[in-house]
Amino acid sequence: MSPEHMDSGNVDRHNPREGAPQWHGDLLGPDYQSMSLVVPARANGGAPVSRSGGSGGSRRSGGSGGSEVDGEGGRPASATFYRATLVRHKPLHSGIQEAAMPAAEKRQPADGTGPAVLFIHGWSDYFFNTGLAEFFTSHGFTFYALDLHNHGRSLDSPELGGYVADLADYDAEILAAHAIISAEVEAAERECAETGSAEKEFSEAAAGISRPLILMGHSTGGLIAALWAHHHPGLVSHLILNSPWLEIQGGPAIRRAASPLVQLADFRPLMRMRVPERSFYWRGISREAYGEWAVDKKLRPPHAFPVRAGWMRAILAAQQEVAGGLKLPMPVLVLLSSRSLLGPVWNDQMLMADVVLDVRSLALRTLSLGNSVTLERIDGALHEVFLSREPVRADGYTRLARWLRGYVD
Repeated sequence: MSPEHMDSGNVDRHNPREGAPQWHGDLLGPDYQSMSLVVPARANGGAPVSRSGGSGGSRRSGGSGGSEVDGEGGRPASATFYRATLVRHKPLHSGIQEAAMPAAEKRQPADGTGPAVLFIHGWSDYFFNTGLAEFFTSHGFTFYALDLHNHGRSLDSPELGGYVADLADYDAEILAAHAIISAEVEAAERECAETGSAEKEFSEAAAGISRPLILMGHSTGGLIAALWAHHHPGLVSHLILNSPWLEIQGGPAIRRAASPLVQLADFRPLMRMRVPERSFYWRGISREAYGEWAVDKKLRPPHAFPVRAGWMRAILAAQQEVAGGLKLPMPVLVLLSSRSLLGPVWNDQMLMADVVLDVRSLALRTLSLGNSVTLERIDGALHEVFLSREPVRADGYTRLARWLRGYVD
C-alpha cells in the first residue's frame, strides 16, 4: 500500500478480556489485522489517571485504580493492567508485491513459516509504515508491529500519552506479542507440513517451544527493543535499530547534570517539563506538510506528548544501562541518518536530516550494544530512515536487505 492511499479509519477498541484475543480488521486496510492485548501491569509500575474535561468522569491510562493527575506533578497510580495492540501484515495477494522487485531480491512470499519480525514504534507514535511491512513479507518474513500501551491504537489518555515510570513497564506486552507470534509460526509450520508445502517435516519436539524473532525498534522503541533483547536474549535472534535513542543529546555529561531532575521526579513524576515543542519531524513525514505519509494526528500528535519528569527519569535510567554495556549475543543492525539538524528554526535542509536526535552521539553509543554490530549511516535520511524520500529510503532498504542476506538468510 502506497503512502497516499493509507486511511486512518476507525481504531478497534474491543476488550479482549471478554475472551481470547482475536484478529480484527485494521485501519491500514484489508492486508492488515490487529488485536488488543491486555496484560498485567508490572509490580510498582505507574499508570496515572487523568481527569477529562467537559463531560466529567475520569480516564485510566492502561489500568485501574490510583489517584488523579492534579496538575502539580501528580503521582502515578498503580495500574492493574495495560492494553497494547498487535498488528500483523497478511497480504491477500502476495504476488503483486514481488512482481516489482529486482530478480536478485525476490524470495518466496511469506506463508507464515518464515522468520518473524516484530516492530516497535517510537515515543508518541504508532505503526503506519506499510512500506516496511511489505518489504519484509515480500522477502519471505512474517511481519508484526506493536502499538505500545497508551500509544497509537492503544491510546487511552492523550494527556498522559506515553507515560511510564520505567521502560520495563513494556516488558509484559512485548512478551505477550512474542507468545502469539510464536504460536502462529508453529501453527503455520504444522499446516505446511500437513499439506506437503513445507521444505522440511514438522517436528513434534518443537511444539510449544518459543521461536526467537527478529526484533526491530525505532527511536525510543529502539531503546526499548535493545533492553528487551538484553533481558530476553533467548527470544531474540536478531536486532534491528532504526535511529535508536541510546544516548541523550550531550552524552554522559548531560546525564550526570540531570541528577536533580531524577531526584525531583521521585516527588513530582507527572510534572510537565519545559522543552521545545516543535513539529519539525512531523512536517518531514506527513503528507499534510512536506512528507508522503498519511499520519493520523490523533494517534501521532504533530508536537508529540507532553514530556513528564518521571518519564524522562525512565529514559535516562535506560540509557545509563546501555552505557554500561549490554553485551548482546545476537547480530545487531543500526541505521542512522548521516547528519542531524537540531536548530530552533525550520529550513528545508531538515527534510534530509534527523531533526530529533544527535546521530553522532547515537553512533558512538552503538559500541555499547555488543560485539556484532553493523552501523549504516544514510545520506539524506530522516529520523525514521524508512519514512525518508523515496531514493533515500530505497538506499536504506538496500542496506537492510544486504544485512538480512548476510545474517538471516
